[in-house]
Amino acid sequence: MTDLSRLADMAEILGALVVIGGLMFAVLQMRNIRQQRRELAAIELFRSFGNPEFNKAYEKIIKLPDGLSAAEIEARHPDLEHCAMLISTTMENIGVMTYQRIVPYLVVNALIGSTTGLLWRKLEGWILGLREELGSPDAFEWFQWLAERLKENRDPNEKPAFEAYKSWKPMRITTDI
Repeated sequence: MTDLSRLADMAEILGALVVIGGLMFAVLQMRNIRQQRRELAAIELFRSFGNPEFNKAYEKIIKLPDGLSAAEIEARHPDLEHCAMLISTTMENIGVMTYQRIVPYLVVNALIGSTTGLLWRKLEGWILGLREELGSPDAFEWFQWLAERLKENRDPNEKPAFEAYKSWKPMRITTDI
């Protein structure tokens, strides 16, 4: 009877260890899935900037003076309003993904930190005019939110990546992927 009792105790301990091990494995898997989701979102963010249509729009908008009104943008070229809309909707999506922590703030800042502020300055007048025209104060609210957060959290002493990380070396150099 003592041996049977001891075996039952050992089986109970083993069962508890299996349950604890399973829970630990599940937590690690959930962390891994969350990290993969963030990485995929970052890749999608990168792809949105690799889109040829976005690049053409960016090229046109970036050359505009800061703060043009909607009428001034429309007067310059009929295609500019389409470019402004494409840029703004893309930045709006990125703002929401950043707020929801789908894409980590540090990744967004590294990929488009300075670009966002620049694009906001170019399109702010157009967006404010659009809000007035539509009677919708929340048009492209997340674009504005993103530009403001990136500006607010920018380190004034931060150097451009080519200067700040010029001594960077890869962890290992190999032909393996």
